Amino acid sequence: MSIIKSFFKDESGATAIEYGLIAAGIAIAIISVVNGLGTKLSSNFDTISSSLK
Repeated sequence: MSIIKSFFKDESGATAIEYGLIAAGIAIAIISVVNGLGTKLSSNFDTISSSLK
């Protein structure tokens, strides 16, 4: 019975999951910012290209 109680009190895996969720959130934020900047840069290059023609 004490083995089961110690299993439920052990929180070492919880911190790994929390760090994984934080890393996933940061990755999603970076991907969305890069995607937005990529679209804006693409439109800027299209504008420059059309003005040079």
